[in-house]
Amino acid sequence: MIDTLQQFTDLPAGLLDIRAENLHRLIPQPALFHLPGERSDTLFVSVLLHGNEPTGFLALQRLLQKYHRQTLPRPLSIFFGNIEAARLNLRRLDGQPDFNRVWPGTALPDSPERRIAEQIVATMRQRKMFASVDIHNNTGLNPHYACLNKLDNDFLQLGALFGRLLVHFTHPKGTQSAAFAEFCPAATLECGRPGQEHGTEHAFEFLDSCLHLAELPSHAIAKQDVDIYHTVAQVTIADDATFSFSEETVDLLLNADLDRMNFTDIPAGTVLGKTNHGAIPVIAKNESGDDVTGRFFSNDGQQLVITRPAMPSMLTLDERVIRQDCLCYLMERVEI
Repeated sequence: MIDTLQQFTDLPAGLLDIRAENLHRLIPQPALFHLPGERSDTLFVSVLLHGNEPTGFLALQRLLQKYHRQTLPRPLSIFFGNIEAARLNLRRLDGQPDFNRVWPGTALPDSPERRIAEQIVATMRQRKMFASVDIHNNTGLNPHYACLNKLDNDFLQLGALFGRLLVHFTHPKGTQSAAFAEFCPAATLECGRPGQEHGTEHAFEFLDSCLHLAELPSHAIAKQDVDIYHTVAQVTIADDATFSFSEETVDLLLNADLDRMNFTDIPAGTVLGKTNHGAIPVIAKNESGDDVTGRFFSNDGQQLVITRPAMPSMLTLDERVIRQDCLCYLMERVEI
């Protein structure tokens, strides 16, 4: 992979109707496109940072089809991310870093992907920005929600434009939204599972609204209009632990319907799965990267148990995604 950012001012022919898995035929490498618009401030949109999450790409196609042969209401800069992984419908390829962990502020080592992310941020800092939007899917059962790195009013207003469910997070490090949050309102949209029409339509309507808004509302957001949660821990499977949803002999046999707990208040004592040895097979880290496993989990009679009330998100039944990313996040409600 090259480590110099490719930038263009024209979209390649065929982009508006190509499938995400065939995008490599038009755009072989990650690339940034700048399209002109009537207003002076730019909307930045990143899609396919994870190759198996195509909803953002489909919503963007729908948006560009709407304005085909027209001038956009405001300038639009588009970053197409992990095109190689999209070809195989994978989050990332083996040996690749996560494209949503390589942005400025990351703890990951130097890589071509990290250098490209740095160049994108440097480029967009030079422009007058309206907002940044990064569009994703979940693999488990989750509602649609927006993730924010700051709780400033313009961030809240941007997130509320997508819906009332907002998640504030500062960990993991190196995300696209966190990098852009240093100089403009930024949000990550979680649009449910891939392949759902209402996810594509929801993301399209949000992007279209962002193109038309003169500015984000300046009045304080009403607390009854949003539900805000703060991520307090990221939970991963221990590197030396085996896990499964079906194999009885592994260290951790997870409940087969685990993702039904997403965005549900679960009480202390909730069982996530069966364990086959005394060690707790998961690791929970707070936003500072400190190990807080003992605050949230115990191994009680060969069962992995949550020891305090919490609300999980991003629980998934996809074992590859769990190993590449995490088992879930744990959240608590925030009052504004």
